[in-house]
Amino acid sequence: MSTLTIASDPQDAAAAEAVEAHHTQLAGDLAGRVALLVATAEHETPAADRARAELVAFCDRDLLPHAAAEEETLYPVAHDLPAARLLIDGMLAEHRRLAALVDALRTTGSAVQAAADGRALQVLFEEHLEKENALVLPLLASAPDVSLSGLLAGMHELLGHGEEHGTAAEAATTAGGCGGACGCGGSDGTDVPELDVRDVPHAIRHATVFGALAAVPSGQSLVLVAPHDPLPLLGQIEDRHPGTFAVEYLQRGPEAWRLLLTHR
Repeated sequence: MSTLTIASDPQDAAAAEAVEAHHTQLAGDLAGRVALLVATAEHETPAADRARAELVAFCDRDLLPHAAAEEETLYPVAHDLPAARLLIDGMLAEHRRLAALVDALRTTGSAVQAAADGRALQVLFEEHLEKENALVLPLLASAPDVSLSGLLAGMHELLGHGEEHGTAAEAATTAGGCGGACGCGGSDGTDVPELDVRDVPHAIRHATVFGALAAVPSGQSLVLVAPHDPLPLLGQIEDRHPGTFAVEYLQRGPEAWRLLLTHR
């Protein structure tokens, strides 16, 4: 998802790179949550309800505020550039479609339909980010009378918060729930969703796993399917969540590595 941006000064180039990096993180976080919803939706289980709730929470907490921040800062300035006016009108229309898909996720009664809405949201969002990276940011960064770094000063929604957000599991614990670790409706170990990242683009592969793991509550598990032994990824998971996930290898190659990741 990386693009070459020719900026009018080094600060603007750095600002564009920071936004692109945050876009990559957002795309991966969304892809992981959607993948978990798709994996659990077929059987209409409580795991599917949790996955949908976590996906909606992510959209409310990160995706929609990111879009709103763009409309407040980048888009008005870009709209004043003759070369970008029609483009920005189209981007604003896509924001409305993204919000409508989130509302559909929030209200639909079927997990299968929610999975379809989530997949549509993912496709639209990834296409939207690609246009921002390849078209909007370069136009702003190269405009001599526009300071992209100045526009982005203090805009955490566009550059990333630099901190971990609470997961659905943590919310359940705060509310007094067990997160499925006892016998009150949690998984009995037979309904473990699978996340196959072998076809996920390398640029967002790790972020996709992080997004999926964010939706796995305490006492629940996720099967990760990778194209190689994911030791660097496991190290990153441990750095981000020390002692939180137990790892068990189910298969060690040659074409796939399957690991059971259990949220303690």
